[in-house]
Amino acid sequence: MKRVAIAALCALLAGPALAESNDKTIGERAKSVGESTGVNSLIGVAPIAADFVKEAAISDMFEIQSSKLAEEKSNDKTKTFAKQMITDHQKTSEELKSLVSGGKVKAEIPTALDSTHQSKIDKLKGLNGDDFTKQYLSDQVSAHKTAVDLFKRYASGGDNAELKTWASKTQPHLEEHLKMAQDLQK
Repeated sequence: MKRVAIAALCALLAGPALAESNDKTIGERAKSVGESTGVNSLIGVAPIAADFVKEAAISDMFEIQSSKLAEEKSNDKTKTFAKQMITDHQKTSEELKSLVSGGKVKAEIPTALDSTHQSKIDKLKGLNGDDFTKQYLSDQVSAHKTAVDLFKRYASGGDNAELKTWASKTQPHLEEHLKMAQDLQK
C-alpha cells in the first residue's frame, strides 16, 4: 500500500514537469521534480547533476551563514563547532565551484539561499543566548541529515562521474559534522 501511495505521489508531482520542456529526458525531468519536492529522498533516487549542485551549494551557504551568526551569538563550544563548519563548508563550496567552472559539471551554482533556508537565517537573527543555540543546533542536525542523504544518494547513483567521486569523498565529513551537532545538542 505504501509503495502505491509513493508511486501515485511521484506521478502526481512529475506530471506538470514532464510537460514543461523538451530538452530534458522524461527521467531527468522526473528526477528534477523529485528533488525539489523531496520525492527523490523519499524513494532513495539520486538527483540529476544540476539539482545536486544547487542543493549542495545552498546547503553550504546555509551552513556558512548560520555558523557566522553562531560565532557571534552562541556559547564557546558551539562557537568552536561553528568555526569548523565555516572552514569546512567554505572548502566544499570552493571544490564544487571548481568542478563547475572547470567544465567537469554542467550546472549553475546559486548565488543566494532559497526561501526556506533564508527564513531559517532570518529566524536565527531574531534569537539570542540559549534560544539561539538551541535553534542553531537543531538546524545543524536537520541540515546535515539532509546533506548526508543527498550526498549518499548522489555518490551511489549520480549521473556525473566527477561529481559522484566528489560526493563520495565529501559524505564522510558531513556524517562527522552530523555527529558533532548531535553531540552538542545533547
